[in-house]
Amino acid sequence: MGDSVDIKVSGVFTKNGKQIAYVSFTDGVKTAEGIIPDCTITKNKGFTDDEISQLEAYMKKDLASLKKMAAGINVVKALMV
Repeated sequence: MGDSVDIKVSGVFTKNGKQIAYVSFTDGVKTAEGIIPDCTITKNKGFTDDEISQLEAYMKKDLASLKKMAAGINVVKALMV
């Protein structure tokens, strides 16, 4: 997997009583979406199984940072932009 993967984090949502955030990855051609704190990829278009394992490992390794980013996003304010 190259060094040019763009990562975006959503705000925090409550789903089935559990707080989650979505993390998306794209390199311009391939895309994937994961959920934290589960650190699992739920959607994939183009990434190999090995790359998906790397993305999940990244989410686990940087979970605290990703959670902090998600908590700092005001979903209502972001939708009004």
